[in-house]
Amino acid sequence: METISLTVGRILLGFYFLLPGITKIDSYELMGDYMALHNIPFVGVLLPITILLQVVCGLMLITGYRIKETALVLAGLTLLINFGMHDFWNSYPETNSGHETQNFVKNLGIFAGLLAVSASNNLRQWRLFGKEQEG
Repeated sequence: METISLTVGRILLGFYFLLPGITKIDSYELMGDYMALHNIPFVGVLLPITILLQVVCGLMLITGYRIKETALVLAGLTLLINFGMHDFWNSYPETNSGHETQNFVKNLGIFAGLLAVSASNNLRQWRLFGKEQEG
């Protein structure tokens, strides 16, 4: 049961990053404007990097490739996004501070899940790449 739980949890976290990364491609200009609204510098550089990290690292988590490193990269990205984009303590036009607070707290949970996944690298789980680990 632990193997199934760990594998499914890791795959779901991977989808949590993969799908938003893909949707950022279609809504590139809108996402860039949203980042600029939150005073994120270098949007032209940071948005493509974010998309690339979300898509590639999401796929890496899903397939079980370099789990520890991938989860730690996504944990760092999550913190940066959290403090930059879900800064509920600031007021922005057409944003709801309650919604941003909810996103901030949710992302702390995602961060915690990524830390747990990074620590699970040597536990038994199914992987598309590499051998299944024995715990």
